[in-house]
Amino acid sequence: MIRAYAVADVRAVEDAAMAQLPEGALMARAARGLAKVVRARLRERDGTRVVALVGAGNNGADALYAVARLARGGFDAAAVLTGVGPVHSGARADAEQSGVVLLDGSASDELGVDWASAIANADVVVDGITGIGGRPGLRVEARRWVSHIRPDTLVVSVDLPSGADPAGLVGATGADAVMADETVTFGEPKPVHLLPATERACGRLTIVDIGLDFSGCLPVVERLTPEDVRTRWPVPGPRDHKYTRGVLGVVAGTSAYPGAAVLSVLGALGTGPGMVRYHGPDDVRALVLASAPEVVTAPGRVQAWVLGSGVDPTDPAAAPTCELITRALADEAPAVVDAGALALVAPRAAPTVLTPHAGELATLLTRLTEREVGRPEVEAAPLSAAREAADTLGAVVVLKGATTLVVAPTAWTAPVRSQADAPAWLATAGAGDVLAGVIGTLLAAGLPALDAASLGVLVHGLAATRASSGGPLRASAVAEQLPTTIADLLRR
Repeated sequence: MIRAYAVADVRAVEDAAMAQLPEGALMARAARGLAKVVRARLRERDGTRVVALVGAGNNGADALYAVARLARGGFDAAAVLTGVGPVHSGARADAEQSGVVLLDGSASDELGVDWASAIANADVVVDGITGIGGRPGLRVEARRWVSHIRPDTLVVSVDLPSGADPAGLVGATGADAVMADETVTFGEPKPVHLLPATERACGRLTIVDIGLDFSGCLPVVERLTPEDVRTRWPVPGPRDHKYTRGVLGVVAGTSAYPGAAVLSVLGALGTGPGMVRYHGPDDVRALVLASAPEVVTAPGRVQAWVLGSGVDPTDPAAAPTCELITRALADEAPAVVDAGALALVAPRAAPTVLTPHAGELATLLTRLTEREVGRPEVEAAPLSAAREAADTLGAVVVLKGATTLVVAPTAWTAPVRSQADAPAWLATAGAGDVLAGVIGTLLAAGLPALDAASLGVLVHGLAATRASSGGPLRASAVAEQLPTTIADLLRR
């Protein structure tokens, strides 16, 4: 599991480490690790020119010390002093002694070397303007320097892209933050690296171990890894039978959207339930049975529900299916609430997982709060939006996207889960229906809602990667890849 810690905890851990180490030792470790990464990227690109954008504080110092190392190693190194606060004196002196060309970011230097040209001609730019103590957004002066970076220049940010919100709450775009190709952070990730509002700005994340001890801190964001599947997945034992493995009830699909029912069922079956019971219109039932004859259509006990995929509550023809959903929501069994069922859900005592995309969450919040919430508002602050829905309904919210959030109610005091395991090709019709089936099966097997949701997102994403092989995919192909994906993960 990957864990990210709050900025205040990071600072406390760093202070504790510095109190035990010789002066400058921690910064030297960070600079050494940063220089190693930048050196590797220069060699990968057959590059020789590196320019650091240097601000105040430790990030600027790390950048200066790192390019000083690179200068001593024979690279053409320069540093633009951006004037965002005083430059670390020790780092500046080391850079000067190492042959780094220091450029005034407000003008050309006395030798006539233009800082803008230096940035434009760099093979790698090291972004050390602001760090985790900065506020969201780039200052006007910083935008000027960043604007000279060529699109084909590799940008490596120190700790976080300058301008990105360290807490990961406020969205970052090219207008208000550096869009890094790679971010080098130290010790452990911070929320900015794992949350959807800011993760894209970070690019590739590289973690450098500098000897920090976070054992006394609680993470604020977690990301499950394949190892977590092996340790948490509900594997049946020799005494299990179909009822102990979990019976999943599915109410999904209408005559207008019959495929949603099929995909939800296939997603469930690929995940390993003891039984799937389907309830829905006759024509949809026939299609489900044609695709999966093992599905049971007779009424009976279920241990979890998948509700709403392919259902439009505003369609009069869907009224009988909506009635089935309403009855299931009144049940005491856990439920995955997807698509059309989001319009019918209310607070319930049983474990509940909501699976909206940004537009559906905006509609849900508009209904719950009686204020107009638009999709852009959700996309600008996804964690805040997901948390509000989770708290209002007492449910786990899976906000689907390139980085999918899994958010429990605040009262649970659980870290946010954040998964980014799927290829962009997964943004296709029906993928969410398959995911609902996966999560529902894990709920039926008895997993807690937070684990069922986050494990489901992880495995769904990995199955999509396998189905894609780097190209387009169909949602049904993701369902087909679930059994082998799970088997491979359990063998690790």
